[in-house]
Amino acid sequence: MDATLNFIGQIHSSLKNIDDCPLQENENSPSAMLEIFPPYMEGIKHIKEGAEILLLTWLHVADRTAIKCRPRNNKDGEYIGVFSTRSPDRPNPIGIHFVKVDSVTQDGFIKISGLEVLDQTPLVDIKPMWNISVRTT
Repeated sequence: MDATLNFIGQIHSSLKNIDDCPLQENENSPSAMLEIFPPYMEGIKHIKEGAEILLLTWLHVADRTAIKCRPRNNKDGEYIGVFSTRSPDRPNPIGIHFVKVDSVTQDGFIKISGLEVLDQTPLVDIKPMWNISVRTT
């Protein structure tokens, strides 16, 4: 089994310090730029301005040893399992982000609205929102 992860790009953001990052993208997150690496640029060919996309990122400064945390940084709260939270600190720090495309350039840059990750965060994948459904059964 091949478990190699290929980063398709990286995030350019005004967020330089983990303490500056909002907890969720809908909590006053700044615009950001996705830089798509040259081998993957053909893959963004049909992403258009106004599209809603799902980003998967590698939260590279996360604590990969964490198995419990306090929800939403509640310093007085009880520790709970990380798999019950959206904490970036977890064994495999994959971030999930719902964003809107502001613009796409010919040279592999996608400007997006509202992303709560640090500058230089690796980009794992992009998925269109219209393919995402929630199973209720």
